[in-house]
Amino acid sequence: MTSPVTTPVEPPRPGSALPRPAAGPAADEGLARRLRALACTAPLHDLDARKANLSGEFTVYGMAEVALAAIDLVTLTMDFDTGADHEQIVARLTPRVAAQAPHRPTAEHERVARWVLESLINVGSVDRGFRAVYGTFTADGVYVRRDYDFKLIEEVPGPGGGVYLRTTDEAVNVLVGALDTDVTSAQIAAEVKLEVLISRGRLADAQLAAEQARYRTVQYSETLRRALEATRRNVRAVDWLNTVPDMIAEALEHVADRYRHENAILTNIRKARDESEDPGQKRRAAELVDIVKDCIRRHTQLQSRLLEAGPLFRAEQDRQAFAAPARTAGTDLYGQLLAPVLPLPVEQSIRVTDAFFAHGTGLRTPGSVRLGDLVDLLLTPPAEREHLGAEMPEPDLIATPDDSRFSEEQLAAATELLDLQPDAPRRLSGLLDDARRRDPDLPYLVALLAIHAASPPVGTAYRQGEPRLLFAVDDGTELDDPEFGGADLIVGTALLDAAGMAADRLESA
Repeated sequence: MTSPVTTPVEPPRPGSALPRPAAGPAADEGLARRLRALACTAPLHDLDARKANLSGEFTVYGMAEVALAAIDLVTLTMDFDTGADHEQIVARLTPRVAAQAPHRPTAEHERVARWVLESLINVGSVDRGFRAVYGTFTADGVYVRRDYDFKLIEEVPGPGGGVYLRTTDEAVNVLVGALDTDVTSAQIAAEVKLEVLISRGRLADAQLAAEQARYRTVQYSETLRRALEATRRNVRAVDWLNTVPDMIAEALEHVADRYRHENAILTNIRKARDESEDPGQKRRAAELVDIVKDCIRRHTQLQSRLLEAGPLFRAEQDRQAFAAPARTAGTDLYGQLLAPVLPLPVEQSIRVTDAFFAHGTGLRTPGSVRLGDLVDLLLTPPAEREHLGAEMPEPDLIATPDDSRFSEEQLAAATELLDLQPDAPRRLSGLLDDARRRDPDLPYLVALLAIHAASPPVGTAYRQGEPRLLFAVDDGTELDDPEFGGADLIVGTALLDAAGMAADRLESA
């Protein structure tokens, strides 16, 4: 059952005509790209706005500057297979923070560095991502709001079982100050610009161009790495018939061209370094040599991964095609364990819970004692402990605002309106009129509950023993309402099979 879309629309004012938006840049895809690129910088500006919430005086720190340095460190530290270590990034970021306020204690510098890095990861959110809302125009001139979900720094599992940090394409775009451009064309443009700047002796500008070229190289490697990771999870999710082979062929040609180009650039830089008499020019030329060498190393590594992509696809195709299907389904703890056990006496329920937890906890590996560790443990004198224990850090307590749109009274009123008899369904338009007479904001909650009922969770309600379930059906009737548009749903209540649920509980017990 599909859920119809019911979206609030604002009625036109009497006597006024709605002008159509001007065609051109307003309806161009380039506007949406610029809005998404602008949204990627919002978390950096938000750091300076939120630093007042930290306990202490932190106005002296430029948080956006520290955030850019953190993205830079993670981007240049991560490799093709692994990312950057969290603690290592904090340690390398702390001197950058200390330079802004050298008179402050080192513990505060480390705290600021850790806070900025965790804010870029967005530790407090559920999916550890950011969301921005922007508006675009469709082909017929209708203004539509869209959600743009993105991440700047994400945590990924490493080959050794640890957790590493990796920057995303959005973070690299923020770092180089570019829009959502093609990686290959941006890489070629950056290296042509680099060659021109070196030939003219502008090594200070050439260093910035070389760093941007290296960021694009990292971004190109990330594109291939994500395709290989998706292949390891599900080989059918990646187009290995046309898209990926074309990308690999294009990337191999790109790497060969860039390798020859970068070696020529490296020769020119060394020549400029040897012929220059200015110490500053020599220092910048030496830094450019290191950056271009790093680009060559990354291109060589990318080439080896490109050559391994074909055998990896064939191996994953064989493994996933001939893998045995899973024979056991997941356990519903509420419907299959908790709900059947609660009505039972204690002496009967203990047998069920003992059997479940005995098989669910798994095996316990016994500890093995080595003689050397035992001797060290016995001969080491006990450490003196403070009488009151270690000092506890002061927690940062921030009052969470209550951003709920609807109150408990409004939820109770909406539930009362939707408490329908099984043989008396109603139209959504009538329910909205009744809700509007009670409270001007109540129709929004009723419409939200009705849309949710268009795809009711029948299986979950059945396993949890619910006697009735709210449902909504679209019969093609259009909703005639001054505030809402969409389908005029038929809302009703369905009774579930209580006898069948009782039999399932006894069988599970």
